[in-house]
Amino acid sequence: MPTVSGLTLAQWFAELDQYRERIPLAVLSHGLKRLSLDLRDLRPFIRFSDEKYRRNLMHEGPAYHALLLCWRNGQRSPIHDHRGSSCALRVIAGEATETIFHMTDEGRVFEARTRTLAERFMCATQDLDVHQISNLQASGRELITLHLYSPPLLVMGQYSLNDSVVHEFRDDVYSLGAGI
Repeated sequence: MPTVSGLTLAQWFAELDQYRERIPLAVLSHGLKRLSLDLRDLRPFIRFSDEKYRRNLMHEGPAYHALLLCWRNGQRSPIHDHRGSSCALRVIAGEATETIFHMTDEGRVFEARTRTLAERFMCATQDLDVHQISNLQASGRELITLHLYSPPLLVMGQYSLNDSVVHEFRDDVYSLGAGI
């Protein structure tokens, strides 16, 4: 996999460790762009599950979590927000599908658009942006994504296409994600 010149993971984490409060989204995004990655550096954190996508904690700083999410074909996150947290995401291997949702005046979510996130693609979102990440690649194709959450994303709102009820849920690290 080609690398982008710039920071190593250790250097970037050291920079982010200086923050004591929510890290600005622009800082997270810029860091992902400068980050030089090699799959060998990530290997200790690459763990898949056949049941659901898996959230693997890489590093925990005072104001953030760095997670490597590992997805088998067909696995998806729930439709969720980033309640009080900023998120920067980079596709490490494979191809992700992001579905972005908007809300009606009655509080029901609906699909606004879907886009493909190719390898090395980066994006950022925050707070009440509602979306779903999926691995819709052909059978046997795995997806690995790097996520930075500041402050750590411990509780999210989960949405359904069937009603306007927003369920609060906790999606722990080193665990199977709440999706399918």
